[in-house]
Amino acid sequence: MLVILFSLLPIFVLILLGFGLKRSLFRSGDFWYTLEKFIYYIFFPALIIDTLWNSQFQTVAAFPMVLALIFSTLSVGGLTILCRVFMGIDGAGFSAVFMGATRFNTYVGLAAASALYGNEGLIMAALAITVLVPLVNILSILVLLKFVPRADNQSYLTSIIWSLITNPLIIACFIGISINIAPWTLWSPIASTVSALAQAALPLGLLAVGAGLSALNTQTTRRAILWSAVLKLLAMPSVTVIACNLLDVTGVSAQVAILFAALPSASTAYVLARQMGGDAPLMAAIITLTTVAAALTMPLFVTTLELTTLLAQ
Repeated sequence: MLVILFSLLPIFVLILLGFGLKRSLFRSGDFWYTLEKFIYYIFFPALIIDTLWNSQFQTVAAFPMVLALIFSTLSVGGLTILCRVFMGIDGAGFSAVFMGATRFNTYVGLAAASALYGNEGLIMAALAITVLVPLVNILSILVLLKFVPRADNQSYLTSIIWSLITNPLIIACFIGISINIAPWTLWSPIASTVSALAQAALPLGLLAVGAGLSALNTQTTRRAILWSAVLKLLAMPSVTVIACNLLDVTGVSAQVAILFAALPSASTAYVLARQMGGDAPLMAAIITLTTVAAALTMPLFVTTLELTTLLAQ
């Protein structure tokens, strides 16, 4: 438990540092907006390409892990819809709860996978992103269109399809895999440049996560925040544990699957909620609470999985 805590501690220290910097030395919203664009379009794609292009995929059993994550995402999404009757919130609020329960923070996921499981963990994380990012975006859009009806629904459907096609993380995954299976390799100066950019991705990404957190607003619906946090931080990893057992996912594959399931809600959900008429303040509160609470729940689930594995041997 202590080893896992110490491995994950720098991640949450960087998040806390980003939160503090946003409120002290670097208060400009334009600065953080520009930094996030650099991270999203340059640094993180470089990290994914650098991780995948020279990896040995035959040593990594990714397919069952991906199936387990798809199963848990769809299951918790369905459970969230079934539980709506008990939440006592409007459609816009429910869309925030749903996105909070199903979307995951990519930056924290990649950093945690690297810290705990090294390069193999990064490979698994990158492959999980390739599948899960389109899935959670499609589910989020469908829920927003269903519960927050607008006159221009068709334009949103078109925009989400385009956003998936042009998503830099998904494109980076395909570039990295394509280079990996190609008969040639990257020219050494280009490979060195990509590696240099990749080294900046994780620390800057975590600082940006912290800067994006907001103080919890007591006017937001506490019950809705609690529902989303329980579904994301407890139900999602629990269902993933069951899915991994059913699909015989073991080793690093299972560990990364549980880790990804236990991640806090994605900060990008706030932007999506604001653009499509969802409850943006509630979404911001959910992101903040799940990020803070994940500092406890992530080590708990990862440790529980490792103890269970040791006892089974």
